[in-house]
Amino acid sequence: MSAKIRLYVEHPLGQGQSVPLTRDQAHYLFGVMRLAVGGQVALFNGQDGEWLAEVAEASKRGGVLMCVEQTKPLQLPPDLWFLFAPIKKARTDFIVEKAAEMGAARIMPVQTEFTNSERIRQDRLQAHAVEAAEQCGGTYVPEVTELQRLDRVLDSWPDGRQLMFCDEAEVGSALRLAASDPGQPWAILIGPEGGFSDRERGRLSALPYAHVVSLGPRILRADTAAVAALAMWQQALGDWA
Repeated sequence: MSAKIRLYVEHPLGQGQSVPLTRDQAHYLFGVMRLAVGGQVALFNGQDGEWLAEVAEASKRGGVLMCVEQTKPLQLPPDLWFLFAPIKKARTDFIVEKAAEMGAARIMPVQTEFTNSERIRQDRLQAHAVEAAEQCGGTYVPEVTELQRLDRVLDSWPDGRQLMFCDEAEVGSALRLAASDPGQPWAILIGPEGGFSDRERGRLSALPYAHVVSLGPRILRADTAAVAALAMWQQALGDWA
């Protein structure tokens, strides 16, 4: 049994659990999707898997759903951070959506020396990650962090986490990705449209946990590079392998 509508909620889920709806959720379910009492919705909260729920109460300003049965267990993504330099609004939204769909556990906008965008709306990007999880059937929503300077992120880098550094200067060279134990923490770093500075490239290349890779013989746009890098990592080391 499955429902066509999936909804992320910030509420515990379990057999017989009632789930109150916010005004926006009620508007979406009852005003936009035209559900009524008895209608079915798939719910997830990032902790309890996916649950089939039925509409118990419906109004324009709220409502209540009742959990009936679990339809999917919690499926956690690999321990993968995705770091990228924000670009134009619509393309940054695209990057966040694709990172959520493709299995990043944490999405981290970073400020590099050549980053074009100096600010982001973290709450808006987090909402895009939620929508992506709703659409792709995921049961986990990655955290989208506030914008941070790349050098400060590297200063506090955790022990044991490897870094796949996608360098446009490697265009035309062979693809290289070091082997790793399954389940080892990793991160992917995509640079800005203007590329990395020589100083950044030198520091990254010297890090013992960094693995420099090429994404092929052509220079890719930042949003295309994000998808290519995630697919490459997932195929070699993630849950696609």
